[in-house]
Amino acid sequence: MRVVANYAVGFNNIDLAAATRRGVLVTNTPGVLTEATADLAWSLILAVARHVSRAEALVRGGRWTGWAPLQFLGLDVHGATLAVVGAGRIGSAVALRGTGFRMRLLYVARRGNPELDRIGARRVDLDTALREADFLSLHVPLNGETHHMIGRSELDLMKPTACLINTSRGPVIDEAALVEALRSRRIAGAGLDVYENEPALTPGLVELDNVVCLPHLGSATGATRSRMAVMAASNILAALNGREPPNLVNREVLER
Repeated sequence: MRVVANYAVGFNNIDLAAATRRGVLVTNTPGVLTEATADLAWSLILAVARHVSRAEALVRGGRWTGWAPLQFLGLDVHGATLAVVGAGRIGSAVALRGTGFRMRLLYVARRGNPELDRIGARRVDLDTALREADFLSLHVPLNGETHHMIGRSELDLMKPTACLINTSRGPVIDEAALVEALRSRRIAGAGLDVYENEPALTPGLVELDNVVCLPHLGSATGATRSRMAVMAASNILAALNGREPPNLVNREVLER
């Protein structure tokens, strides 16, 4: 084996240390899926806030009897506080979309993000984001620091009217703790595109009516997946022809 071309941005599904020890190049497909994934995160924000899944199921099931003043009352998105945890490409794109909804923007990152600073977003620590966010959207890689970064204690800090959105990696959330928080209404809702033990789901999750569950659709548009395929192929061709792949993850292999 000479190269592994991951058809995704995240590469936690690859034993990077083992590949590096063996001189195997590892590549990924960053950048091209940013906008599609940010769109999907916003689909979850709106779906959770306005009970889209439950409301559509009512209509499709032939159980809708007409307009009612208190039917499926949701949460306002416009003017609410959006906090993105992780201000890389996707997190920044999600925050930028919040300006169209006149949202108050917060972001959690190791360093300042000039693009977000220019639009008035405020950099805060995670606890502040948890306490102040109406919608908390996760955009961090999965590693030792981020595994279960959202657990019982973090969920307890959130507002009872807040919603948690995850389009990053499932194990970033302690899913059992999330099920408990959703069931007891300690938070208002969640929108998930990824899961801790994907494709298996934590027992009790799908029975809840305040969570929207999608099957890992973040980059799933025809144009985006095509660009990802071309990028993955380009990485392979470069490696097999003795060139540095354009999206090399373990550059240490070249330095050996």
